[in-house]
Amino acid sequence: MTWKNFVLLFALSLGFILIGCQDKSSITDPGTETDREAMKTLVEEDSSLTSFDYNYNEDGFPGILGKVQETIYPIRVGVEVSLVNLNFNVDIQGDTAYGTVTKQFEGTLMIEASYDSVGGEPDTVIEKPFASTFTRNVIFVKINHTEIPRKNWVIAAISLPEGGTASPNIDLQKATVFLPNEDSLVIESPNDYYLKRGWGWWRRIPIIAPGQEVTIRVELYSGYEEDDYVSLVYGANRWCHQRAKKLFELVSSTPNGNGYDKVYEQTFTAHQFPGFFHAVINAIPKQVLHDDAAPVESETWGIPYIIKFH
Repeated sequence: MTWKNFVLLFALSLGFILIGCQDKSSITDPGTETDREAMKTLVEEDSSLTSFDYNYNEDGFPGILGKVQETIYPIRVGVEVSLVNLNFNVDIQGDTAYGTVTKQFEGTLMIEASYDSVGGEPDTVIEKPFASTFTRNVIFVKINHTEIPRKNWVIAAISLPEGGTASPNIDLQKATVFLPNEDSLVIESPNDYYLKRGWGWWRRIPIIAPGQEVTIRVELYSGYEEDDYVSLVYGANRWCHQRAKKLFELVSSTPNGNGYDKVYEQTFTAHQFPGFFHAVINAIPKQVLHDDAAPVESETWGIPYIIKFH
């Protein structure tokens, strides 16, 4: 065999190997894929959407202290979740389509706690299972008319995600995001608050430079006088690296009927890794942490952002 023939044979063999290693689920016959299936694939692959999942899942204990002074003394609190169902509905109106994404998670709220005293070593880990549901909206526009639907549609805008468990004692009502170089985001209904992914008149996804600070103010209604457990998880990429977590600090609490209107604030610093991310606000009544038998209540909002070198 000549050297030239050997090279040709090696190249052909390598080609067959590469073809054989492809994920068969990603190989779609253009004649069988529908517009809806193409849009669902875009939703499942777009990092401006999927980055919410990486930050909603805290993967146990990211290292935050959350101490209280009740019968149970939580030392660290963390949430682990897994996506169990994604439902996608879409209404196609000519060259524009309006989609709704519903994600269902199963999770565990884990509490490292001491039954003895505040500041002591944990002597128990309480695990509370829960289920949560989130919705967000996606707007698509048609840019081509080829035989391959996936090449015809792009995501034009995304709403913010919102959801959680059944939560009669906690209600997120408003979030104000103070950005370093842009106007503030004022969010009262996340599913109705759109940020543009590419084209359109919507406001763009916030762009933050590495090292810049972002302050978030949260307004909520709580059924308890005690401080709630309101956390901010941010910075995680698709491999769940660079995840960080902080507790919001209580600014004010005002009685209102049978509960309290409260304001919390926290500031986070963007890390040095570019990409799409989410800042996830998770509010839990502290009664859930005080009582080892109390069911999990939580309400969660997500805020997408981009880290980019200016």
